[in-house]
Amino acid sequence: MRPEQVSKILNQEFDSVTYGHHTPVMLWGAPGIGKSQIISQVANNHNVKIIDIRLSQMEPSDLRGIPFKNKDLVDWSIPSLLPDEKRHGKQGILFLDEITSAPPTVSAAAYQLILDRRLGDYIVPNGWVIFAAGNRQGDRGVTYSMPAPLANRFSHYELKVNLDDWVVWAYKNNIDERIIGFLRYRPEHLFEFDPAHNPVAFPSPRTWEFTHRALKKFDDNLELFRQAASACVGDVAGVEVATFIEHLSDLPDLDAIINGENVSIPKEIDLQYAICAAIVGRAISAKGSKDAHIVWGNILNFARDFPQKELGVMLVSDMQRAIGSEIFSIPEFSNWAGKIAETIFD
Repeated sequence: MRPEQVSKILNQEFDSVTYGHHTPVMLWGAPGIGKSQIISQVANNHNVKIIDIRLSQMEPSDLRGIPFKNKDLVDWSIPSLLPDEKRHGKQGILFLDEITSAPPTVSAAAYQLILDRRLGDYIVPNGWVIFAAGNRQGDRGVTYSMPAPLANRFSHYELKVNLDDWVVWAYKNNIDERIIGFLRYRPEHLFEFDPAHNPVAFPSPRTWEFTHRALKKFDDNLELFRQAASACVGDVAGVEVATFIEHLSDLPDLDAIINGENVSIPKEIDLQYAICAAIVGRAISAKGSKDAHIVWGNILNFARDFPQKELGVMLVSDMQRAIGSEIFSIPEFSNWAGKIAETIFD
């Protein structure tokens, strides 16, 4: 399932807890594809606290609490890490991360918490949802087979990598446009994980964010960046992204494109992808300015006349996802759509 779809489901699950319709969710997926980040985004969307419990690092008593004598009886102390309405708020997310890496004794302690929303005398506040995430057994992580009683307490979704969804996230999070352009050019490098070879560094949405950070640190020394990128995404993708960025000195004047001037487009396809990514970044930067519609109109005219029509469509699609429906009200959008329609149906 695409990240965009998973995000919608989790946001709806959060809303449903108010009406008593919430079902605990288990999110499956390979390492580094953004499972934890999607759940964090749900918390940010609703401005609530997320309590992230790493079950792989716990003992059963960490959840159940410590027994203590109360006269002739034994009571159990409630762990402070569990959601409490007074301390953590009426609503929030209880996130059981790395649940498939937890020993069976720990996951068994979570059974009652997940299904019955209680653990002994402790009760999960009504406004809190329960989400969990973990890797599959074939991903070569430290994983245990999920026992049937635990699996039956969740609804299950498998997260898949999707380039379009990652690009939307990348622009929102200010990932360097050169990284975005490279992955548009070489989409197969967004996620490459072969569990049979158990690689140390491999391309994933997480490690491309690391590569973005490396570029910010070593932008003035591409040889060091090449080494740093390889350390993040592996030798093949690291060398390719460094070479791609090194060639970007041949890009045309982007300011001239934004100003509506005629610009010669290089024939190299990698440079054309880089131009499109950079132009979308400029479109996002213009949002909210008094000249935004002028800038967007010039970009739409540029996309209309782009030599590679499919790249022009990609440019406008990325721009629309980042900016929203406001782009539809610009006269140049109708001109672009008409020109594209003529090309498609000729």
